[in-house]
Amino acid sequence: MGPKTAKVYETIRARLAAGEYAPGDKMPSERTLSEELGIGRTALRQVLARLLAEGALEVRGRSSYRVPGGVSVATPEGLEPWRIHGERDLYDNHWVKLQLWDVEPPGVERFEHHVVKLHHVAITAVLDDQDRVLMMWRYRFVPQQWGWELPGGIVDAGETPSETALREVVEETGWRPRSVEHVVTFQPMVGMVDSPHEIFVGHGAEQVGQPTDLEEAGHIEWVPLADIPGLMARGDLMGSGTLVALLHILASRGKRGATAER
Repeated sequence: MGPKTAKVYETIRARLAAGEYAPGDKMPSERTLSEELGIGRTALRQVLARLLAEGALEVRGRSSYRVPGGVSVATPEGLEPWRIHGERDLYDNHWVKLQLWDVEPPGVERFEHHVVKLHHVAITAVLDDQDRVLMMWRYRFVPQQWGWELPGGIVDAGETPSETALREVVEETGWRPRSVEHVVTFQPMVGMVDSPHEIFVGHGAEQVGQPTDLEEAGHIEWVPLADIPGLMARGDLMGSGTLVALLHILASRGKRGATAER
């Protein structure tokens, strides 16, 4: 991409990240984007093709681009949530808090339920232009296992999750993504553990130094996306955040390919 094309790519990606186009929305026509952004149709199609390859857009029909994520299922109504009558701490330190909550599900007698509160976490899958993802080969002493992980860590006080995502990539790998885009927030053990995990996808990384977090770093490598299903089957991908991020990327690309075949 030339400077003009790269600028248009960054502009559209920034709009997507900022939520200017909602999931399921149809993008403006090529003519509208071409006139608005001051770029020729041929160059614009290069930008759109890259966004399609990255899963940031999908195509329906001929030159009809949409933002992925539209849904048709309706949110159920008329259901009652559990009632929470109180809570008390059993154990609390910097890393973990254990509580007992007095809860009452609809139509069931109230009882006490253990709740574990952990930190807010951000995890980033950084992709390059060769369809590779930046990963670390690490040893985890709890399962006593080696495996591949994505960089990530705790969201510090006064820090946004996107700032954490960028910081952790640099500290753990020495690479800095040009931008990161939030794709999903999930809870890894929603029945008992409260620990929001924010998943980001980054693009255009450059190496800015060596890892500074030596405890976290391990061996760093750009792993081909084509290897991910095999690594998953072999049990070499550790951590729910790593799996969610990589499955999101593979699903986006699979959906793009299936759409293109229609």
